[in-house]
Amino acid sequence: MREDAWSGKDVLSILDFSRADLETLFETADGFVNRPGSVPKSLTDRIVATAFFEPSTRTRLSFSTAALKMGAKVIDLSPDVSSVLKGESLSDTIRMLESYSDLIVMRHPSEGAALLASEVSDVPIVNGGDGSQHHPSQAMLDLYTIRKLKGGVDGLRYVVLGDTRYARTAASFLYGLAKYDPKSVYLVSPEGLRLRNEVRNMVDKLGLKIEELDDLEPILDKVDVIYMTRIQKERFPDPNEYEKVKGSYRINKMVLSKAKDAIVLHPLPRTNELSYDVDDLPNAAYMEQARLGVPVRMALLHLVLGERGR
Repeated sequence: MREDAWSGKDVLSILDFSRADLETLFETADGFVNRPGSVPKSLTDRIVATAFFEPSTRTRLSFSTAALKMGAKVIDLSPDVSSVLKGESLSDTIRMLESYSDLIVMRHPSEGAALLASEVSDVPIVNGGDGSQHHPSQAMLDLYTIRKLKGGVDGLRYVVLGDTRYARTAASFLYGLAKYDPKSVYLVSPEGLRLRNEVRNMVDKLGLKIEELDDLEPILDKVDVIYMTRIQKERFPDPNEYEKVKGSYRINKMVLSKAKDAIVLHPLPRTNELSYDVDDLPNAAYMEQARLGVPVRMALLHLVLGERGR
């Protein structure tokens, strides 16, 4: 196991970790899943700070739960009641937080915010999502869920459906898939939500072959994993552009009747793109995906901040 690849390190992008590093993370998470009653208190006397400058439910709470389960204390910066409202810079906020904590989990709307935080902080920064490209722990969770439910990541056929332009979860998922050997990767999105050039260039550089389509139906019975993303109104610089593409795709029970044994993943929250009538189908894997967020983030914190990170 390559624990040294994690110890004391920032987690800014899944691109910074090799397949072997990810397998170390997943094997550590397996231990927490398989032996929930023997979780090591490896973060005793540690303080984890959460600083979310955008709304979050699953990422923020799963990191907090993971830290608490391993004995850490958690402090939370709420930008709406902090000195951020008084105009405090991100750099000053991070410098303040590093003096109070041993690790900072941060979410921010601006591209590169986590990198900036890592440059001014002496404690590890974990990127809980910044801009429209990086959300490393979500991509790690996505791959782990596939590994658990499908027995592995290699050799499967994937479709990423919805917003591949602004969804950082989609970009990070593609970067993660590039560490493995998928049989095929399809991207299905409206023309206005196709991959941005910088993401496409990185995917090409990584050697991940993708095929972009505008219709899901022709490939629905060919894929093993459907990765659904929400079309995010808040990411659109022009509200009129959002109106053109909202509701472009919808997964429901009838659609999935053509999907054989494909599992459906979704980073959540969902709106109208994923029907509630899917929830009781064997294809639905998104709630299990959300549940596995705690052991995956426990493994991440344990490797970065546990005994070897002291």
